[in-house]
Amino acid sequence: QVQLVESGGGLVQPGGSLRLSCAASGFSFSTYAMSWVRQAPGKGLEWVSDINSGGGSTYYADSVKGRFTISRDNAKSTLYLQMDSLKPEDTAVYYCTKEPQGIAGTAYDYWGQGTQVTVSS
Repeated sequence: QVQLVESGGGLVQPGGSLRLSCAASGFSFSTYAMSWVRQAPGKGLEWVSDINSGGGSTYYADSVKGRFTISRDNAKSTLYLQMDSLKPEDTAVYYCTKEPQGIAGTAYDYWGQGTQVTVSS
């Protein structure tokens, strides 16, 4: 079965960095686009970034553009999110999601359990 397992979250000071990882299994990872979606306390889901199946095309929400970098290692079936210059408003649970096609879009068919990122001094 499809499994997405996030790791790398934690507590970081404003201006700091974290790298999230998502280990995928149960499907042909290199065939599908992948995304990161987050949910801040008391707020709805917010799309953060996605990447096409080959890794050559990436997309970012305006709120993270220039600070976050999405990447993937298809040989290791792993998705990454490098987060730099973190702000308190980046505090959220971050979810790794699988998309049902190879080109980045707006649909997600599988979600990980999420990893908490807290940005605070």
